[in-house]
Amino acid sequence: MNHRWNAFIYKCWAPIYDFFFNRGFFYTARKKVFDHIDVSEESKVLFVGVGTGVDLAFFPLDKINVVAIDYSTHMLKRAKQKYPHIEFIQMDAQDLSSFPNQSFDMVVASLIISVVPDPKKVMVEMVRVTKRGGRILIFDKFASQKPSIVKRIVRPFIKLLGTDIGVSFENIYEIVKYECRFVEDTPVMMQGMYRKIILEKV
Repeated sequence: MNHRWNAFIYKCWAPIYDFFFNRGFFYTARKKVFDHIDVSEESKVLFVGVGTGVDLAFFPLDKINVVAIDYSTHMLKRAKQKYPHIEFIQMDAQDLSSFPNQSFDMVVASLIISVVPDPKKVMVEMVRVTKRGGRILIFDKFASQKPSIVKRIVRPFIKLLGTDIGVSFENIYEIVKYECRFVEDTPVMMQGMYRKIILEKV
């Protein structure tokens, strides 16, 4: 995984992303993840890797303050067409230095940790910009502790599509385990490969 390849592959994905990932079982999964999310009015919420903005539809945008970032300008262009009033910023999720420590009440990371070159950097940055007592909501695919031979074989080929099926959340969490705690860890689809994870910063 590298930025140059990601920029290219998500330029290709942008026109068709919603067709594949915002309908059918993916839409059902998103609805399961984001329905009944507790977001207080006036909360400041950061969407990391917002893509084409498909997750924004599940949030009360008129009652919260949203900032949304993505590395792909082509994905952001699609999102801006849907939500012209939202603040969208082209930014690397591995480097959120434009935001001070404890800037956001909630950080939403949907299908981003498994696509970046360095997932640990993303996790560290998300925790850094989250306020104490704030929450980080993650929806993504993660490897099991003992991935099958088939998954190990196909992993390099799937990476060419812009995502990694071999990322272990447990390994990523190790680097921030003293800064946040698990609130929820729920399997969402594909036999638990896709998970809804909520962390609270302590």
